[in-house]
Amino acid sequence: MKPIIKVENLGKQYRIGTRSQSYATLRETIVEMARAPFTKLRGTNGGRADETIWALREVDMEVAAGEVVGIIGRNGAGKSTLLKILSRITDPTTGRVDLYGRVGSLLEVGTGFHPELTGRENVYLNGAILGMHRSEIERRFDEIVAFSELEKFLDTPVKRYSSGMYMRLAFAVAAHLEPEILVVDEVLAVGDSQFQKKCLGKMDEVAKGGRTVIFVSHNMAAVQALCNRVVWLDGGKVVAEGESGRVVSNYLKTSFSALTERIWDDRQTAPGNDKVRLHRARVRPQHGHPSDNIDVHTPIVVEFDFWNLVNDAYLNLNFALYNEEGRNVFQTAPANETEWHGRAYPVGLFRSSCFIPGNLLNDGGHRLELLVVKDQTVVVYSDTELLAFEVRDDVDVRGGWHGKWPGAVRPNLEWKTELLARG
Repeated sequence: MKPIIKVENLGKQYRIGTRSQSYATLRETIVEMARAPFTKLRGTNGGRADETIWALREVDMEVAAGEVVGIIGRNGAGKSTLLKILSRITDPTTGRVDLYGRVGSLLEVGTGFHPELTGRENVYLNGAILGMHRSEIERRFDEIVAFSELEKFLDTPVKRYSSGMYMRLAFAVAAHLEPEILVVDEVLAVGDSQFQKKCLGKMDEVAKGGRTVIFVSHNMAAVQALCNRVVWLDGGKVVAEGESGRVVSNYLKTSFSALTERIWDDRQTAPGNDKVRLHRARVRPQHGHPSDNIDVHTPIVVEFDFWNLVNDAYLNLNFALYNEEGRNVFQTAPANETEWHGRAYPVGLFRSSCFIPGNLLNDGGHRLELLVVKDQTVVVYSDTELLAFEVRDDVDVRGGWHGKWPGAVRPNLEWKTELLARG
């Protein structure tokens, strides 16, 4: 079959520290012309010649019609750059991309929206950008609005929307206007968990309907559930591609590195937003330090220090723990915490701690995903790779078993054997 997407020798180079001339004002152009002779003598950036970086290089891939392909890799691997080229937002430096179908893209939240227009007007604008006729948009309009759950805000300018509302409307438009190719970047971390599940369900429905989906996410469980094939990018190049379970497993094992403590002293630049910012995150033995070894018997403490920046905020910290195969071991929230659960937080620095008993986790690498939740439903901040740690095995309890102990957990449960009758 002829592929619906064909990528050949694709490369994208960016220049560091220099503003593109295509966006310069007339005044800036005149200043640069006057400065040019001196710039040539001393270079730019304080005497340093311009630097370039290859975000993508020598990328080759084909996607068949109806395929669901996941793109994985660490931050900076080139995933978003690839999607922007596939979406015709940016041009490649080398190589070519052939697309044999209409593309609908959901990249950064609000991309393609005009802030001064209402939600209703932006639905029609987005549809037109995707190449839809007005009659097509009108035919699906009610479904789009119902899916987004934004009917009462439909005639409000989108500049007044929250990031979650942006994402709802943008996803609803992209998924319902029936492009042959749906391109989705990591945007599902915005909004409440119920809507995230709704989006994943819609993508599954789109895929089963025979359309092509390109999906980027750090959520390996979602990638494995949705995608029948995965492309792994690292340093702008394709490291591996193939069956999703195999590639994801190799990616997680290879990319795992211990990251047991992270500290940000400057509140202005710390990870977060105008609602909450992190000061410190760490995982350690209950009676030890982040640098100490953890084995299958070790009780563990996970600690988060964070600045709450909004008075009277109802917050709680959730985290999900994943093993090196990308499987969710468990997710936890402070439902039984007595001091602050259900109470409004004042502005200030807080610490939340979670205790994980020994004889629960299996050996191997573990990755922690943090979610800061407001009003018990809306995720206001998340970090998919906040901490990572290794749980070591204890050979003394294995007996004659030398293989990998199966399962996401390895609890030391109490057993009892009784003789009920002889003979």
